[in-house]
This record gives sequence, C-alpha cells and structure tokens, in this order.
Amino acid sequence: MTKSPSFETMAIHGGEGERHIGDPVTPAPVLSTTYFTHPDAVGFSATDLKADAPHFYTRWSNPTLDLLEQRLALLEGGEAAVSFASGMAAITGLFSTRLSAGDHLVLADVCYAGVAEYVHHHLPRQGVSVSIVDASNPVEVAAALRPNTRLVHIETPANPILKLTDIAAIAELAHGAGAELSVDSTIATPMGTNPLALGADYVCHSLTKYLCGHGDALGGAVIGARARLDALRKEALIHGGAVLSPFSAYLILRGMETLPLRMEKHQANAAALAAFFESHPAVSRVNWPGLASHPQADLARRQMRNFSGLMSFVVKGDPLVLARRMADSLHTVSYAVSLGKTKTLAFFIGTDDLLRSSYRLTGRPAEAYRAYAGDGVFRVSVGLESIEDIITDFARVLG
Repeated sequence: MTKSPSFETMAIHGGEGERHIGDPVTPAPVLSTTYFTHPDAVGFSATDLKADAPHFYTRWSNPTLDLLEQRLALLEGGEAAVSFASGMAAITGLFSTRLSAGDHLVLADVCYAGVAEYVHHHLPRQGVSVSIVDASNPVEVAAALRPNTRLVHIETPANPILKLTDIAAIAELAHGAGAELSVDSTIATPMGTNPLALGADYVCHSLTKYLCGHGDALGGAVIGARARLDALRKEALIHGGAVLSPFSAYLILRGMETLPLRMEKHQANAAALAAFFESHPAVSRVNWPGLASHPQADLARRQMRNFSGLMSFVVKGDPLVLARRMADSLHTVSYAVSLGKTKTLAFFIGTDDLLRSSYRLTGRPAEAYRAYAGDGVFRVSVGLESIEDIITDFARVLG
C-alpha cells in the first residue's frame, strides 16, 4: 500500500501532475486570460460548465488557480476548493450562494470585522435573517437554530481576542437542524486545524495571511465537497467575478511551500512573547490559545496541532497613549494591520469602536467581549524575526 504524502510534502508538491523531462521544477504562472477552444469542448454559457471542461476563460478556470485549489484541498482534506480574489470575496461568495431570501444565518459574535459588517449591512436587504451568538457556547447556538437555518458560520480562533469554538460540537448541532457549517480557519491554518475532519461542510481561508505568508498577495478560498463547490464556482466566482489573479496564486503557492516551517517558528516566537507579556507589570491580560491561562486551553489542545502566531494583549494604562508610542517608536515590529506575515505586526483595536460599528454587541454579549478585551486589545501577529529582538522592541515601548 502506498503511503500518503506528509503535510510537508503536500505543501510543496500537492496537485502537481505527471513529470516529464524538460518540464520546469517550479511551474510558471499562466497569465493568459483566454485559451484555444473548440465548439465540442465547452459552451459559451457558464451554466453549461462541466466538471471536466478544458480551460476556456480565466474567470472560469486557469491552470495556476487549478494547482492552488488542488493543493489547498489536499492540505485541508477536502474534495475540492474554489479560489477568490480575497478572503472577504470567498466568504461573501459562500453566503450569497448558500443563502436566499427567507433563509436564516447563525453567526459567531466575534469574527473578522469585515464579515460582521457585511452580515449586518447587506444580508437583511437580501431577505436573510441573522442571529448573532456566542459560538463558544453550544447551548446558545442550539437555541438560535430555526427550521429555516441554512448556515452556521464561525471563526476559530476568533480575531482579535482568540476565543475558540468547538467545531465538532457545532457541526453536530448544525447538521441536526438541517443546516451547514462553515469555518473561517484563517488563523489556525491547515497546519493547526482541519475543520472538515471535525464535521464542517466548508472551510474558508484568507490566503492573504499565513498561507501566502509574505504580505504581497490578496486571495481567499473555500474548501469542501466537490458537488457543493461546483455550484459555488458557477454562481459566486464566475458570475460574481471576484477572480484571483494567476500571479497572486503563484505567489501564494510559493508561500505555501514553507508553511509548515513558518508555522512552527510563528508558534515558537508567539509562546516566548506571550510569556513575556504575561510577566510584564504593564499588561493585564494575554490572549493566545497556546497559553495554559487561556480559558479554553483544553479545547485548544484537543482541536489544534499548532497554536499559530496571532495573539492580543490588554494593558493597565491608557491604551491610546501606548498605541501612539508604538506607532512612533517601534523598530523591529511594524505598527500595521493584517496578520500572518514574516514580519511582526502590532495594531490597537479599540473595544467601543468595534462593538459599535462592526459587531453591534450590547448588554451581556458586550460584557463578555470586554472580559477578553478590556478597553481594547493590541493585536500582535508574531513574525519570524529573532524573538530577542521582538521582545526588546516591545519592552522598550511598554517601559
């Protein structure tokens, strides 16, 4: 029996076809937007697109995107993947395909701010009702499910407070109600968690983050069963038009080759930095799944093989004073948004602004968020620099 390739090998070779003498070891990006075709090969309408259709137009498919999608599917243990121009395009494409007027969505109360804003601003106009719940509490999820619930969407770990959700438990609840489960696993990466193996129907990634790893390409993807994703390709990708650039796909493929090595270093640096923050007198709380002090440490160890490099911390003094000092004085660390890069990034996310504009939480849910975030968190995407240099930089601005 042939042994399946390891994760490390699939990250480099996954999706490659048969080798021929004279072929390049590193496939070049195919930048052509159109391909030679034949009247018997493919119809002019995407509604007639067959699974085995040859390449016709890059908005439909492309050899470089094919390779990226095959590799992503292998790393996540899915049958297929569909790539998009950004992580947001991937999630909004999934929502628009799976949700129609009269349907109901259950959304985690803490998730990527852009997703929360889209759900609040756009889905009600499309006739889709939404329930916002603490997805870390299965009882709340179960109470929110309705006969017309079509989709439950969670993010774990959740940006920016790194709260976790038990994927297997929520998948069982969703399926019991006749709904599907989608999981944004951008922070965990396929190195840390494989949501499909835990019962999820879809796993979503912002490829911009750890999978690319270098901060030089936008991209997104949805991975799952082939039959479900065929509809996603036709409806959301081809008709929606948010197509990933083949050159960006090439850059993301390049980044994926070092994903296992990078995630090990991200985790090691994050562990050391989290320990430093926990011991610093100016810091009141550190949120990172790898810490024994994380309130869901048991779930983290059960569900994650790698704890990733994203963390957040809360300070005892005025956070805006420290944010300005960081922006003005950090040297090794960059005061900038985003995450998953080789470089360490830090950014202050104020609680009042986030609760008001993105999450729209009040009452007990807002209080629960403040328990993690205080007046605001400093989100840190720990990079690959010397951990001594990273700690020295933070120690200088913390005082």
